[in-house]
Parts: sequence; C-alpha cells; structure tokens
Amino acid sequence: MIDYQIEPNTRRCFETGRELKPDEKFYSVLLDDGRQLVRQDYSAETWHGPPEGAFSFWTGKVPPPDQTKRPRIDDDMLFECFTRLEGHDDPGRINFRYVVALLLMRRKRLKYEASRTDDGGEVLRLRNARSGAEHQIVNPGLTEDEIASVQEEVLRVLGWE
Repeated sequence: MIDYQIEPNTRRCFETGRELKPDEKFYSVLLDDGRQLVRQDYSAETWHGPPEGAFSFWTGKVPPPDQTKRPRIDDDMLFECFTRLEGHDDPGRINFRYVVALLLMRRKRLKYEASRTDDGGEVLRLRNARSGAEHQIVNPGLTEDEIASVQEEVLRVLGWE
C-alpha cells in the first residue's frame, strides 16, 4: 500500500505564498510526480485552471482556524477522483479507488450490481445512481484495518480530515 503523504490545506497560495484567510475561496490541485500525489493550493485570484499534469482539482473555502467539525464530503469531487483512477494498475491506486468506491456506495452514489472472478480476483460491477453508467472495480482483498487506513488517506488527500 502506498502512503501518499499529502498534507491538508496549506492555507497558503502556491503561486504567491500569501496566507489564505478564513472563508476565502481556494483551489487545490493534486499532481502526480511519478512517485506520489503532490497537493498545491491556490488563491482564487491566481487560479487560471489546473496546471499541466494535474491529476485532480477542486475548490473550497478556508475553514476558520478553530473549526472542529469535520467538513462536509463533496460527493461530486469524490466521484471525480474515482473516475480519474480508472485504468490504473498501481496497487496503491487500486486500493485507493476501491475505498473511494466503498465511500460512494455508502453515500448511495454507486450501487452494487454483481461481482465476478477474473484472473483469480474479484471484480465488482457498480452502477452510478445518477447516470446509470456501469463501472468495474477490482477488489484488492484489503483487511478491515487496511480499508480504514486507506479511508483515512483518502480523506486526508482530499483535505477532509
């Protein structure tokens, strides 16, 4: 399993180095440097779209410094992350995508339809509850502890923890 080591919102604009203020809109980008996903945060005024090679991006507002409540999970962003991971054969990304799929199933965005054994492993067939599109997902056979660990990583990478 890959540990992505992505830090939460830096509260600093990557472009200017300026501190982002509470309730200020920002943009975050994940870039794949070949070894890991790297996060960069941008202020709204410096954002001109995702940089070349961006793996994923999203927007949000800087929370107040004393906020203790967990931020609301954005299902659309979670689903976008799920679709961008499709076709990757790296074990860490397969694990990551599987756990994202489980989160989307829990949130009723994906529905389980069936499973089959393919090349010795289980492949789940899931359906998008909104569009009806079908998705295939490899079950990497993670233990409950491994699923919990990857879920924490998903939430941290997406800035929700």
